[in-house]
Amino acid sequence: MLKTDVLAALKAIVGERHVLTGDAVAAIEFPWNTHDGCIARAIVSPASTAEVAEIMRCCNEAGQTVVPFGGMTNLVQGCATKADDIVLSLARMNRIEDVDKSAGTLIAQSGVTLQAAQEAAEAADMFFPVDIGARASCQLGGIVSNNAGGNKVIRYGMTRDSVLGLEAVLADGTVVSSMNRYIKNNSGFDLKQMFIGSEGVLGVITRLVFRLRATARSHNVALLACEKFDDVVAILETANRSLPNTLSAFEVMWDSFYSLVVQPRGRIAPPIEPGNAQYVIVETMGVDQQHDTAAFEGLLEDLMEQGLLVDGVLAKSDSERELIWSIRDEVEPVIGNAHNFDVSLRSTDVGEYVRNVETAIAGLFADATVIGFGHLGDNNVHISVSGIDFDSDRTRQVEEQVYGCLEEFDGAISAEHGIGLEKRAYLPISRSESEIELMKTLKRALDPNNILNPGKVVDAAT
Repeated sequence: MLKTDVLAALKAIVGERHVLTGDAVAAIEFPWNTHDGCIARAIVSPASTAEVAEIMRCCNEAGQTVVPFGGMTNLVQGCATKADDIVLSLARMNRIEDVDKSAGTLIAQSGVTLQAAQEAAEAADMFFPVDIGARASCQLGGIVSNNAGGNKVIRYGMTRDSVLGLEAVLADGTVVSSMNRYIKNNSGFDLKQMFIGSEGVLGVITRLVFRLRATARSHNVALLACEKFDDVVAILETANRSLPNTLSAFEVMWDSFYSLVVQPRGRIAPPIEPGNAQYVIVETMGVDQQHDTAAFEGLLEDLMEQGLLVDGVLAKSDSERELIWSIRDEVEPVIGNAHNFDVSLRSTDVGEYVRNVETAIAGLFADATVIGFGHLGDNNVHISVSGIDFDSDRTRQVEEQVYGCLEEFDGAISAEHGIGLEKRAYLPISRSESEIELMKTLKRALDPNNILNPGKVVDAAT
């Protein structure tokens, strides 16, 4: 098939109204947190795995590049497009196929939003363990393709730990259906792992089987204020010892973050006034509210006796819990006009690392602001750098300082947002030469024509 014939073929597969071109493409806002229009030859929206397979066969034959789109909340240019690309939008593939309470599984198409999956699980008196701030817009296929982390990783693990099976379409249109429903299945290679976290470069995920968990019968949340980062680490260590079976989240916010999102500068009334060095959200989920609350309150009393807290607020209702979590989820004022990083390193090193980054950036740009926050319970910290008129050179300088400081601590350049285009050059900091070469080998084997999300993660052409 000639490349010029592709659009006509795609219209025949999905219907003309599901192929957008020209001004209709530019009207789609992308990337996230900008007001720029999408750049692409066309946006194609299939409704089934069969249609995705036909699209990929057609594009592979024509040498037409394809970039899969989910909720487009990616922060590392993982969905970046060029003018000649075809965008494959999974938004129409938004059907929840089955929720099986007895088996503890949810089966859904990849375009289902995270919030819709959470609500479907809740309706069955079950719990969907993956949770991130963009839950209303991010899609299941996207969070699996990026192996998203989020707020509950400390207890339930990364997205990878909740995926039992999946279905994916390769670049040539081959459908690989590995829709396993069992926790234990050692029947040959676990092929789903190849696609989880691969950022759409090896295949297009179309359907998924998620493992659900029992709904928590107890829920405790507290917001704590500390005067130094070492106290935050001590609180985490104490919480892990005292509440090993119920601790579900441990979020840290520097005052630079907290002050930005609460009143009067922000939109949220602060349960604790800004001005402290660090703020921590501690959450537990269990089965006995009375018993778990007593244990939680005991933890807070212990922390006070140790002198680790400046202040603290224990949520007494659902609305108070929601208020506390809304502070941590209010990330748009922080990351909206900033260059953002998500890294992993030992929790004991996080405080020094952030200080080193602040010093390094200040040495380059006097007006820059460095804001820290993250999922400290699972070694993940987010760094947002703002106050700089970013261009390619300034971006490179900031990246070199953030990742250069990270390398000193043997950290990982991506905790949960992937590599995309943005971090590809820095991948050798966290992956060996042999690992990167094996990634390239897999890409070449599954996509020899390099048409599927080309250039992301690794450059298979080199």
